[in-house]
Amino acid sequence: MNADSLTALTAWYERLTPDSLSAIRTFYAESCYFKDPFNEFDRREQVETLFADMFRKLQEPRFVIRETVRQDQGAFLVWDFDFAVRGRAMTIKGCSHLKFDGQGRVVYHRDYWDAAEELYEKLPGIGFLIRQLKKLA
Repeated sequence: MNADSLTALTAWYERLTPDSLSAIRTFYAESCYFKDPFNEFDRREQVETLFADMFRKLQEPRFVIRETVRQDQGAFLVWDFDFAVRGRAMTIKGCSHLKFDGQGRVVYHRDYWDAAEELYEKLPGIGFLIRQLKKLA
């Protein structure tokens, strides 16, 4: 993975729309591993479906890449994921560990973010319970 390819990939993430989603074929190998706190896939079409669902379920979702670290055939991206649910703006902070094949396409994508802190604590009801449990710890 060269610097230009990584720059193109991060620009695609930041400008991702339902119309640009089909470009995933440029950036992800057909056989690729994806894992985040809620999903685990092994094919590009599943990742594409996940992104498509994101646009259907959330309002104005977008990624802001804050930092990139490239090393050999891999990279780490530090990002903010901004979106709204029922008009309420939210941000999830996380990072992605990426590995690339010889053609520079993603074959491994692992997202790391704290679902409890970044999501559940911000929800009405359950958020209060989680914050109270943290105080007891």
